[in-house]
Amino acid sequence: MEAGAGLSCEIAWVSSVMLASMYAGGPISSIFVNRYGSRPVVMLGGVLVSAAMVLASFGTNIIHLYLCVGVIGGFGLAFNLQPSLTIIGTYFHVKRPVANGLAMTGSPVVLFTLAPLNQLLFDSFGWRGSFLILGSIVLNCCVAGSLMRPVNKQAQLKPNQDLQTCNGPPKGETAAAEDTIPESVKAQRPAPKFVDLSLFRHRGFLIYLIGNVVMFFGFFAPVVFMAPYAKHLGTDEYSAAFLLSIFALVDMFIRPITGFVGNSKWIRPRIQYFFSFAVLYNGVCHLLCPLASGYKGLVVYAVFFGLAFGMVSALLFEVLMDLVGAHRFSSAVGLVTIVECAPVLLGPPISGALVDIYGDYKYMYYACGVLMVVPGIFFFIMHYYNYKKLDEERRQRLAVEIKDSEEAVQLKMSKDDEPVNETDA
Repeated sequence: MEAGAGLSCEIAWVSSVMLASMYAGGPISSIFVNRYGSRPVVMLGGVLVSAAMVLASFGTNIIHLYLCVGVIGGFGLAFNLQPSLTIIGTYFHVKRPVANGLAMTGSPVVLFTLAPLNQLLFDSFGWRGSFLILGSIVLNCCVAGSLMRPVNKQAQLKPNQDLQTCNGPPKGETAAAEDTIPESVKAQRPAPKFVDLSLFRHRGFLIYLIGNVVMFFGFFAPVVFMAPYAKHLGTDEYSAAFLLSIFALVDMFIRPITGFVGNSKWIRPRIQYFFSFAVLYNGVCHLLCPLASGYKGLVVYAVFFGLAFGMVSALLFEVLMDLVGAHRFSSAVGLVTIVECAPVLLGPPISGALVDIYGDYKYMYYACGVLMVVPGIFFFIMHYYNYKKLDEERRQRLAVEIKDSEEAVQLKMSKDDEPVNETDA
């Protein structure tokens, strides 16, 4: 903006295009992961993100940033995000929520240090030099990818291992058999080479997808406009950037805590309710944000928003894996991200347009709050219905199994009686 790029909505398009490209690249990343594994895909993503930052340093207008940071960088992030999530489901089964929570902690750790670092780099080297330095930093993604060791698919399972079964049945007559198979066995099945479109007939997957489409219209905008909102209220640049560090610090600690809570025996069987509460709590924070006065009020908001954002982020992909199972997770993420790329793309620019039209940020926070509260309530209602249907289906399967067992016993007894009758005759 200081370089003459334009209005808030135009600047917001940079992050929106990047996030939308990251989500749109989900199906491509799914195919590559199913075909080649996580390690080479993550390393390719690191090269793409680094190239995007370096090319952005030579930009002359905002369109150049859209193409480099937005499109190229977004696709590179897609090749980093999904393989990292998929391999968690391959490595962990019993304590997967904890593993997801710890893995998702990396994002706020970087944000906590990157917010003031970006301001320092900008003041010292300008925005062009900052992009060059960031391009070298993100090459560490290649190092991280090289550490993702492929799992031996022929490894034998330990007996009496405490395993969890996936929440939602797949489809049709195979639902009963699928729900009785341990998740670790499912994870060792060969993944489909392409995206599994049968997930659009999966009840739990559709609930997750519909709610998330609405939620993502208001999910990222409050983070994007937190520092500009503080500047609008008269806060200096470093104090405004420090709000993001406070937000990231709280986010960093709440994600692993959320993972531990989600893995408890009281929460994990009904973890979808936990996620519903996190989404609803997020929306309430945004609705109350305009009531915060001064910098201290923004600090309080950053703390509570960090709690809410961290809870949603830690559970976002765990609940999807809980619904569809680890063996279908790669395809599920690809389908979810391609559908969600539209709200991710349009959310921040629409919020920026509200700021430009009304000249005040409170309407943007009200809109984002409503867009989070509505899906939170939707998740509570629909997951109650889903859990109820799952319990009914399990009871029906149990009744069928008991009936089949009784018929098998009767048939065996009748066959045993036949030789006796023939001897008497």
